[in-house]
Amino acid sequence: MRIGVIGAGYVGLVAGTCLAEMGNDVILVDNVREKVEALNRGVIPIYEPGLEELVKRNRAEGRLAFTTDTVDAVRNCKAIFLAVGTPQGEDGSADMQYMEKAARDVAAAMDGYRLIVVKSTVPVGTNRKFTEIIKNCTKHKFDLASNPEFLKEGAAVDDFMYPDRVVAGVRTERAGALMREIYAPFVRTGHPIMVVDPESAEMVKYVSNALLASRISFMNEMAAICSAVGADIDLVRKGVGTDRRIGQAFLFPGLGYGGSCFPKDVRALTRVAEDLHLTAPICKAIDEINVRQRSVLLTTIREVFGDSLSGKTFAIWGLAFKPKTDDVREAPALYIARELVRLGAKVKAYDPVAMETTRRELGDMIAYTSRRYEATQGSDALIVCTEWNEFRSPDFGLLKKNLKQPVIFDGRNIYDLNVVRDAGFNYFSVGRPPVRQG
Repeated sequence: MRIGVIGAGYVGLVAGTCLAEMGNDVILVDNVREKVEALNRGVIPIYEPGLEELVKRNRAEGRLAFTTDTVDAVRNCKAIFLAVGTPQGEDGSADMQYMEKAARDVAAAMDGYRLIVVKSTVPVGTNRKFTEIIKNCTKHKFDLASNPEFLKEGAAVDDFMYPDRVVAGVRTERAGALMREIYAPFVRTGHPIMVVDPESAEMVKYVSNALLASRISFMNEMAAICSAVGADIDLVRKGVGTDRRIGQAFLFPGLGYGGSCFPKDVRALTRVAEDLHLTAPICKAIDEINVRQRSVLLTTIREVFGDSLSGKTFAIWGLAFKPKTDDVREAPALYIARELVRLGAKVKAYDPVAMETTRRELGDMIAYTSRRYEATQGSDALIVCTEWNEFRSPDFGLLKKNLKQPVIFDGRNIYDLNVVRDAGFNYFSVGRPPVRQG
C-alpha cells in the first residue's frame, strides 16, 4: 500500500519507517525543510536504537521517501497518517493547532477517497471534531481513524514491529478493513488488532499512560515511607511484584518519570476531566508526586553538604530521562543540575547519547565531559540520574580515587548496598537505608 505520514518527528519517523519495512511505499512529509534535507542525506534527528539502519535500508530500496510536499503525498497515497506534534499548552491541555493545520492541508489536497489516520496522542473527541473540520474542507469521501501509538523511547522500533496490540478507532467497515490490512503483517504472532469506536481508542492511550505513571508515582510515595520507617523499598518492590495480580513492571522507585508522554498525557487527561466538569484527583496526585520526586536527592545532598553548595562540584552520570534515548524533556537530571547551580555548585556531566540535547537546554551552565570517569575527577560526589547499563558495574576503586569524598547519590538504585559499603562509600539512594562509613 502507498502510505503518507505527515510529521517526521519521533512518532512519524518510527511509524513511517516501520511501515516501509513491511513492504509499503511510504512518503514522509515534514514542513521543516532542513529536517527533510538531513533525512534525505541519511542524517537521523533522534537517537533510537535500530532506527537509523531501517531508514537507510528502506531509502536505498526505494520504499521510503522524505518531502515537504503534502499535496504530492496525499495525491499519491491511499492512507495518510497524521503524526504531528501536540505539545502541552499552558493550561495542561494538548495544543492542537498543528494537528488541525495538517488535517486541513490533507483535506485540501484530496482528489478522491482517503483513509486518514490520527497517530498522534490527542484529546478524547478529536476524531469527531476533526471529521467535521475535514468535511468542511473537501467534497471527497474519507474515513478518519484513531490509531494511538504505544512506543517506548529506546524500544520504539520493536514496539511498532511487534506490538502487544493495535488499537484502531473507526466508524465504518471500510476503514476497519483498511486498518486490518495495514497492520496484519505486524501481528502474525497472534496479538490482537482491536477495532473499536474512535472515542474508546483515544481513551486507551491516555488511560494506559496514566496507569503506568500511577505505578511509578505510587512506588515513589512508598519509597518515602520506607525511608522514614527504615525499610528497603527494593525488598518491598520484590515482595509486591511477585503477586501475579500486580507484576514487576513499573514498580521501580527513583527520581520520577520524564519524557514527552507520561507528564503530558497525565496533565492532558486531568484537563479533559476538568473541561467535562469532573474531578480527577488521582491524576493530579500522580503528577504532583512525580514533580516532588525530582527534589528527593537534592534534599539528601543538602543534608550531607549543607544548604549552601558554593565551592562544591558534583558529577552527574546520565542526563536523558531514561536509557537508550537522547530525550531530555522533563528529565530529572536537568532539574537537579539547574538547582545545584542555583545553590552555588558546579556540575560536570556525562551521558552516552544525550550531551547535545542537554547542551541545547542548559547551554554552558554545566560542564560536559567525553568520558564518565572524567566527570568524577575532582568532584565532591557522584549523582546517578539515569540507569544506563554502562553505569551499573563501575570501577569503584577508580571512583574513590577520583572523587574528593567517597560519596554517591543514586537516584535509580542501581548499586547493591553491600557492594558500595565494602567499597568504602557513603551511599544514598531512594527508599533504602543509607550506607555510612564509620
